[in-house]
Amino acid sequence: MKLEKQTTEKTLYDYQLEDLNTIFTFLNESDDNVNLLYQLPTGGGKTVVFSEIARRFINERKKKVIVLTHRIELGAQTSRMLKTFGVKNKVINSSVKELVDQDEYMCFVAMVETLNNRLQEEKVELNDIGLVIIDEAHYNSFRKLFKYFENSIILGVTATPLSSNIKLPMKDNYKKLIIGESIQSLIDKNFLAKAEVYHKDVSLKTLKLGVGGDYTVKSSDELYGNFSMVSKLISTYEEIGKGKKTLIFNNGINTSRYVYESFKKAGYNIRHLDNKNTASERKDILKWFSETPDAILSSVSILTTGFDEPTVETIILNRATKSLTLYFQMIGRGSRILPNKDTFTVIDMGNNVARFGMWDAPIDWKEIFHFPDFYLENIRNDEEIERDFVYEMPDDLRAQFSKSSNLSFDVKAEYKKVFAEGKKSKLVLERSIDQHARICIENSEDVFDARILAKQLKDDIEYRVRLYSYCIMNNTKNYKEWLAEDYERKLRLKISQKFSEKL
Repeated sequence: MKLEKQTTEKTLYDYQLEDLNTIFTFLNESDDNVNLLYQLPTGGGKTVVFSEIARRFINERKKKVIVLTHRIELGAQTSRMLKTFGVKNKVINSSVKELVDQDEYMCFVAMVETLNNRLQEEKVELNDIGLVIIDEAHYNSFRKLFKYFENSIILGVTATPLSSNIKLPMKDNYKKLIIGESIQSLIDKNFLAKAEVYHKDVSLKTLKLGVGGDYTVKSSDELYGNFSMVSKLISTYEEIGKGKKTLIFNNGINTSRYVYESFKKAGYNIRHLDNKNTASERKDILKWFSETPDAILSSVSILTTGFDEPTVETIILNRATKSLTLYFQMIGRGSRILPNKDTFTVIDMGNNVARFGMWDAPIDWKEIFHFPDFYLENIRNDEEIERDFVYEMPDDLRAQFSKSSNLSFDVKAEYKKVFAEGKKSKLVLERSIDQHARICIENSEDVFDARILAKQLKDDIEYRVRLYSYCIMNNTKNYKEWLAEDYERKLRLKISQKFSEKL
């Protein structure tokens, strides 16, 4: 099989060539049925690397290569990339029922489900496959095909060598992990843009975990699809990302549609995209997004893989996730570098940065690969994250307390003081109530105005009560709810008492 001439030096960067040589050195020293996993960050050029691997493998070993993907878009992109490397290939999609012309090709690109169906039906028989390349190898759907390629080399490629199913660790299927360049290194070498990260503390106590280990769509829709959260999202966008090309990731179609409607009503240039859009609608929306400088696109996970739009300036994570892979994929959509773009903005509305760490922070992939259980068990849970929340009074509410010089109250410091004095811990809440009552009175004409102001302190009260409950190590939901209700009742009484004393 003749290959078109290809000059790889023009296509591959030094770090990619170095990884490629490391991979071939390992393959040349291993059996012809070894399983190898290769990690490279999103934006590092995994498709470029494995396309050159396919070209070189065919040339050197004279055996066929098959590339497996889990989505149609990824299959089409992979096929095009292989052709730029001079690798003639055939795509095995749903329209391909038999492979009567397989001897005309040395390379195939197949959707995992389609190929599995054809092999089970025994309508397709692939001969002389020497190398199987698995793109996005952390997905478990590929495992069902391993039995058909027991005599072939299997090369899995992923940005995150952590299985999507905790019960099926990747170390069970791959003998060795080769680590590519880190995100920080790619930023330093000007291959990736630097992320400027902003976050808003969000209480996730109403979210529920599904059987797959991530937050359910239903509970996410209930939290992120309400007026308060969408208002917070819009005000955060206006504060940090206004006028920039923005991609918003949501966990539910209902939330994404509500985000779309709310932004549109506020006068912003926005569209919505989910997996129910037709291929032509998707093409039209993505074309609009690419060509519109201030475009906002609200989506539902559909653009986490196989989507490349370098002009994205802001990524908004309008969801929480327990998936490290999804976290990296979402942020990675904004990391492409351009001549006039070396930074991008990340707005986290789901405590994801607190859960996983900064996107460009060092990460020990080998430890995660070998000990995934240990890593997953030690991810910070939502309760731990919320302990570090710092309440910030919104600007419009702060304006209503303009006559007060100090609106804050340090619960932890007050608790330490009371403890050192040997007094009862409840004194902390009494002092907090007194401070709240004072600022309400300072900014009111009468007791009725003061009580109206007190009602708007609900979030601050919940925050103080939560900190207090951590201090006394009684953090049950019922106790915190009772404390908050009792606090509000005592605050109303304190306001009345202070006004009486004033008169």
